[in-house]
Amino acid sequence: MSRARAARAPRSPFAAVKKFVADVLLWSFFAVGLGMSAGGAGAFLDGTAKTAATIGGGVVALIAGSRITKKPKIKAFLGRPGTLWFLFLFNGGTAAALYFTMDGAKGIIGAACMGLVSLGALGGLIAGRRARREAAQAAAEAPYSETPWA
Repeated sequence: MSRARAARAPRSPFAAVKKFVADVLLWSFFAVGLGMSAGGAGAFLDGTAKTAATIGGGVVALIAGSRITKKPKIKAFLGRPGTLWFLFLFNGGTAAALYFTMDGAKGIIGAACMGLVSLGALGGLIAGRRARREAAQAAAEAPYSETPWA
């Protein structure tokens, strides 16, 4: 069976349930990790345990989020120019706001992290523009590269 045909073949009910459970667990890990890193650990813990839970939650959210972004539908959404423009402008504005409104290391670290996300979106915009330009050039040259009767 070819890959194209295998991709269109219906999944067994067990495979569908397994994929659903895996997706729910992945999104749950992401949400819980994000909540713990955003300060949710402070509601239950104090001191060193709070710091460890905050850092651990950030790591869990980062790993789960990187796995989520590899899914085809999410990858296609994140690659759209409109989404990249939003990420670039929103995170750039947030970085500037964090730098000017928060004191000390927290403001600088927060601004640096948001700035990196903004620069990543800008890199995606530039790469996408370059790819579209090259595709347009290839399409413009394609009619002349082959004879119509060949």
